[in-house]
Amino acid sequence: MRSICAVRGVEAAGMKEGKYGLAVIRASGTAAATFTSNLVAAAPVLEMQEAMEAGRLDAIVINSGCANAYTGERGRADATEMRRVAAAALGLEPEQVGVASTGVIGRYLDLDLIGRQCAEVVPHLAHSEEAETAAARAIMTTDLVEKHALVEADGFTVAGICKGSGMIAPNMGTMLAFIYTDAEIGADDLRASLRSAVRRSFNRVVVDGDESTNDSAFCTATGEAGPVPRAAFDAALEACCISLAKQIAADGEGATKLLEVQVVGAPDEAAAEAVARTVVASPLVKTAVYGEDPNWGRVVAAAGRAGVRFDPDAVSLTIGEGPTLTELVRDGTIVSDLVRAKTAMQGKRVVFSLDLAAGEGAAVAWGCDLTEKYVEINGKYTT
Repeated sequence: MRSICAVRGVEAAGMKEGKYGLAVIRASGTAAATFTSNLVAAAPVLEMQEAMEAGRLDAIVINSGCANAYTGERGRADATEMRRVAAAALGLEPEQVGVASTGVIGRYLDLDLIGRQCAEVVPHLAHSEEAETAAARAIMTTDLVEKHALVEADGFTVAGICKGSGMIAPNMGTMLAFIYTDAEIGADDLRASLRSAVRRSFNRVVVDGDESTNDSAFCTATGEAGPVPRAAFDAALEACCISLAKQIAADGEGATKLLEVQVVGAPDEAAAEAVARTVVASPLVKTAVYGEDPNWGRVVAAAGRAGVRFDPDAVSLTIGEGPTLTELVRDGTIVSDLVRAKTAMQGKRVVFSLDLAAGEGAAVAWGCDLTEKYVEINGKYTT
């Protein structure tokens, strides 16, 4: 198994018909979720923000191709009906089933299509690698690759699948994540653990700076492995979410490179996070990474507008890691070797490390380069 079906108590299935897909995941247990902070939240987000107060799920149904966002009262009714249709196919009550959608904003769900797909998908629910692959493919939109993560800890497992490629900004993006564990954990503790893990993973990914209407991350704990140490669970959940977040960044629309920005020496973690996210969001940094242009001054300039106090004459900056590690600035003094710096920008992953010399805070954020392909994809997204 590569992901969710390695967790005891999880079954999955999915199908894709052109742009329209549907996945169903069945797993019973305590559950928690985090959602977009966009004011224009999609109907399934509004539906589940209320439903997740119960702290339990037995299944979730996800459609791709239509976001069911900015669809008013009809959209909310459609989200409720989608839960009912899936519940009927699963032999459950609607309140036991979660719902999520992704795709084009401002279009209504095709409930007839969703009903037919539910009827076809549910009989194929299985605890297998093929099943989790089908589910991961079904939820993809502009994604080029499936996204799976698996963390096998001491006596328990945390795993997830997700989708996300464009419309990605801090506070989550147009991404959906479905995370499962066989650890036994209460709903309140699971909520706290998920919030922390999301803050240090999905909320630190920037592809294009646009925050979505639909982003949601769900976590269900089947409890089949019994109670586990909270610290161990938190570490495994965070590792799983970080793996998925990095896969989203690497698969950014039109991307050719994963951009990682490591910040240390900040006044605190929140300050480090603000700087890291500002740098990975910078169009100038992104385009320099795409062109393998060692214009590292753009990194320092982006850090300076992040709203964090530090002494510009005390910072240090490097690019690359291991044999390609290259100093650019040391304690405020320029020491850059532009030939080595350009070499460090080659390949699929570019890493900047920035020391602000202003405290003990540290954080990492992820993004990708900005290419002509991004414009092409989004200039013709609905046509």
